[in-house]
Amino acid sequence: MLVPDDPVFFAKFQSLEEPLLRRLYQLHSAGVDCDDGRIIADAYDSWVQILLKLPLWSEWHPAGGPAGPARGEGAGHVLLSEGGAPLTSLHPIEVTAADLGHLTACLELFAGYDRAPLVRPGRPRTEGCADAAWVEERTGPPEREGPLTDVFRRVLEVLLLPAPRRLLAELRHLALRATAGSVTLRREQEREYRRYCEDIVTILSAGDDFAYRSHRALYF
Repeated sequence: MLVPDDPVFFAKFQSLEEPLLRRLYQLHSAGVDCDDGRIIADAYDSWVQILLKLPLWSEWHPAGGPAGPARGEGAGHVLLSEGGAPLTSLHPIEVTAADLGHLTACLELFAGYDRAPLVRPGRPRTEGCADAAWVEERTGPPEREGPLTDVFRRVLEVLLLPAPRRLLAELRHLALRATAGSVTLRREQEREYRRYCEDIVTILSAGDDFAYRSHRALYF
């Protein structure tokens, strides 16, 4: 996929960490071993794998925090329009189908909590799990995940967004050469770029006119 140098995307992606860890902590503290916990654990592992591949993560991360990866392959290039105007850069990264599958399963789980108020976090689904009342007694009442589910859905839609083929080929070739410098997009590549970036902005910021306009200004 192609990941933009976009603080909105990064902030939404990073915001998933706290609720995933909180839910895992609740289940672990209650001593619950069930399908829900394994789904969330797999999703968190996949979230970390993708985080470590995001471009310029070490520069976005607050100083003093855990060290991120060095500037990766293809990092450092500058995209230019056909007319020479600078564009928000896009970076190719490899995201596995397994990682996307784990995140999708976790999103479906959280969406299920929203749809069914009686479903408890950590609701047992396999032999040996405690009953639902026991889980609620130890983890607290069930939480609605509406805001989290919306952010999760938006982030996953960006991760699943098909990258423009011509543009992806150009930037992957640049990444394989590990070459810094500028890349001037040809007319068709620039059209692909603008459609792709418009899709990203719409996915992440639709529903809030001010947020949408501010976000779009990062690209156009």
